[in-house]
Amino acid sequence: MLKLNQPQKLKRLCRLGFFSLFSMLIAQMSHAQFESEGMELVVNTPVETQLPNDDLRSAAPVWEEMFSSAKKTIDIAQFYVYNQPNSSLDRVLNGLYDAGKRGVKIRFLLDQKGVGISNPATIEQIKAIPNLELRIMDFSKIENGIIHAKYFIVDDKHAFVGSQNFDWRALAHIHETGLAIHQPKIVQQIGHIFNIDWHNQAQLAQQQPIDTFSQHQTLLKPKDGTYLLSSPAQVTPSETYVTEDAFPKLMATAASEINIQVMQYVPLSFTETKGKREFYPLIDDSLRAAAARGVKVNLMVADWNVKEPDLSWLKSLALVPNIHIKIVTIPKSKQGFIPFARVVHSKYMTIDHHTAWVGTSNWSGGYFDHSRNLEVVMNDERMAKRLDMLYAQLWTSPYAQDIDIQKQYIKVNPTKE
Repeated sequence: MLKLNQPQKLKRLCRLGFFSLFSMLIAQMSHAQFESEGMELVVNTPVETQLPNDDLRSAAPVWEEMFSSAKKTIDIAQFYVYNQPNSSLDRVLNGLYDAGKRGVKIRFLLDQKGVGISNPATIEQIKAIPNLELRIMDFSKIENGIIHAKYFIVDDKHAFVGSQNFDWRALAHIHETGLAIHQPKIVQQIGHIFNIDWHNQAQLAQQQPIDTFSQHQTLLKPKDGTYLLSSPAQVTPSETYVTEDAFPKLMATAASEINIQVMQYVPLSFTETKGKREFYPLIDDSLRAAAARGVKVNLMVADWNVKEPDLSWLKSLALVPNIHIKIVTIPKSKQGFIPFARVVHSKYMTIDHHTAWVGTSNWSGGYFDHSRNLEVVMNDERMAKRLDMLYAQLWTSPYAQDIDIQKQYIKVNPTKE
């Protein structure tokens, strides 16, 4: 913490901008973990980068702890799985094995499209876990999307939601943000969503009608409490807010500043239909409307975003007054090139240093509208300010550079150098 008996230091801090102040505060924190209102902030930063967060735990020890505490059930939903021997994920999977061996019932739901990018050996490793049932769900048959949410529930009492995939690279070479959740209502809602998808997987496999929902919570009070958002609407239960409905209402509450960190932003669908990507204006409209009424919008995206036509849309947004965009490049590891790694994958936002958003969606078409994703919104000033500090750390780092409207960027290929 700051020592108020250091006048010269305080005077220097007062001359610094908001982001620089928070960056210096990070270095002075030394707690074991950061938790507020039943939510623990969990962050992974790529090894060999200068991004210390001594008060934040990373995902692997949190996952191991949660699995080791399980007494009855563990439910897991993932887009894909990819382990490597002797990695942090390997230790997590060993912990899952131990849980199954002691009698914990484990249900593991994997997306059909995700199987294609999964490591076959990892799938076999999961299948070998005692007391575990693995199901593969073709989510494209529901909304032409994917199970993109990364989450699990332990004993119906604790949950984890975040950008971290079940991938050894996510735990060592990618910038990720998630939440260990201990709030009963939110855990219950997440559990209900898992049960819906688990049931619908069986229905799809048997070519039977799936459970869908036409009525949802609509009386959203954006500045009240903590609440869960889910997509897509068709398979979001009635007690949970739909992301597409809530997002513009939430953004409309911003009065001074919005900080956003996502891997990808583009107002187009992530998949092509008949060779074309559909226009998806929801997010773009909300950002431009906020900037138009004087809100300062700061947006950080990964260097994977510098491909066309995505880059042109990003440059267009950067021309709007009050919108400031930076592109983040994580240097190559000393181990050499690692495919699908060394990137910013976090998906979080703060509004007016009071409201925090931590989720699983990229910010483009296909995520809020067609794919299974979860977002947690917390009207918790303490959590929002800690996320602002995390944001400031990367924003002021040498890894983040202002977007150059005139620059001809070279497309990043995540599969090879």
